[in-house]
Amino acid sequence: MVKLMDGTKLAVEIRENVRRDVQNLCKTGIEVGLALLLAGDNSASCSYFNATVKISKSVGINVFEYKLPTDVSLNEILNIVSSINADERINGLLVLFPLPKRINPRRVVNAIVPDKDVDGLGSVSVGRLSAEESMFQLFGKEFAGSQHIVQKTADFSICTSQSFLPCTPFGVIRLLEYYGVDIVGKNAVVIGKSLAVGKPLSMMLLAKEATVSVCHKSTANLKDYLINADIVCSATGMPGLITGDMIKEGAIVVDIGINVQQNGKIIGDIDFNSVAKKASLITPVPGGVGPVTIATLLENTVRSAKSNALLNNPLLLH
Repeated sequence: MVKLMDGTKLAVEIRENVRRDVQNLCKTGIEVGLALLLAGDNSASCSYFNATVKISKSVGINVFEYKLPTDVSLNEILNIVSSINADERINGLLVLFPLPKRINPRRVVNAIVPDKDVDGLGSVSVGRLSAEESMFQLFGKEFAGSQHIVQKTADFSICTSQSFLPCTPFGVIRLLEYYGVDIVGKNAVVIGKSLAVGKPLSMMLLAKEATVSVCHKSTANLKDYLINADIVCSATGMPGLITGDMIKEGAIVVDIGINVQQNGKIIGDIDFNSVAKKASLITPVPGGVGPVTIATLLENTVRSAKSNALLNNPLLLH
């Protein structure tokens, strides 16, 4: 019988750790701040914006909201990003996508200083992932000994080589491991090659020793790839793309797609009812990867605050 991978359970655990870290920082006079930048009125982005604001405040993170009209110019956005980069109160910046069509998203993301790129989508962060320089976060502190200098304080460890993994794909890895999935040696298919999800997720799965195929809109005979996959991860925004006849018995299926229907209902890429009859593990939408993504974003923001605190006051190490 299929088992749901409930992201809410994992997210609650991550948020509780974040809450404790925020409280510990506050005891030393350090506040944690997260900026959210939304341009336009995309329904999915607005929903994510509001959810992130609510959850951030619930764990004690100060939220700086930037809601911009659809006709905002690139120059206006870049000026706001520049001001956020210089604002010591803000430890991280999340830009909500999609931006208005005339705005080049890479110009905006790459304008964020790496220390505040808590969503891990800037060229520096993605480059460090490609070069396997983000293993500290992916594999945990025990891996960091030979490749990073780890500085311990009373309640936390900081990697001085600061970078952040993209939150959504890292959330997928965390969810799989939370439910006991051994990624090593598995045949994994990632559907979608976006820089936000597909590409970094494929690199993380490779780092975890899976054999990875990346499919996309030009892939011929998608079923031929899926039918032999142990792990299927889809992030296309195409509802009903994957049906039960396309996967093998016992497959592990992660639905990362978000599609807001006219009636307001949110669905994923997968035809849940038919796929659930064959899968061993499957994520619901909503309630699967989404909550873990937000929790990971908050965790990254606290990591940034800790690192900044140590740079400004090395005596915190004593």
